[in-house]
Amino acid sequence: MSDLDWSTPDGLAAIRAHLVDRIDGWREPAAHAVGLSPASSTPDWVFPHVTATPGGRPALATVVLATVLGHDGSTATLPLSRSDLEAAVESLAPAEACTDLPHPNLAAWREVLHELDGNPAREAVAVFVADLGDPVASEADASLRVHVEGVDPAL
Repeated sequence: MSDLDWSTPDGLAAIRAHLVDRIDGWREPAAHAVGLSPASSTPDWVFPHVTATPGGRPALATVVLATVLGHDGSTATLPLSRSDLEAAVESLAPAEACTDLPHPNLAAWREVLHELDGNPAREAVAVFVADLGDPVASEADASLRVHVEGVDPAL
């Protein structure tokens, strides 16, 4: 993918399309996020950034994360190892060459890595919600859906 243009919004869209073509059965999720297990007695999972795509532009980050995890975008909560999250950060980092767009997922993933370093007892998950009408797949999924209603569509 080194011959693809990471420096423009159109280039990032082409990279996203390139990755989508390689995921069997891909379906664009209504929302996705990387979450952290609770750090206190509260049952709520922590999501530094939530990507909600209904009505918004599909995010490259969603497809990068799905590619790293071998996921098709269906509703699921997947364990996210530190090495998988590092691979996702490394895969998405070239997108920072596009200064016309913010990169909130990348910032959030780096924040999660930092939190995991500070508290190894915490766990990370990737939550994909294909359709908000799907049954809730986990406590993390339920926490994510609470956030989705007020989230602006991601870039």
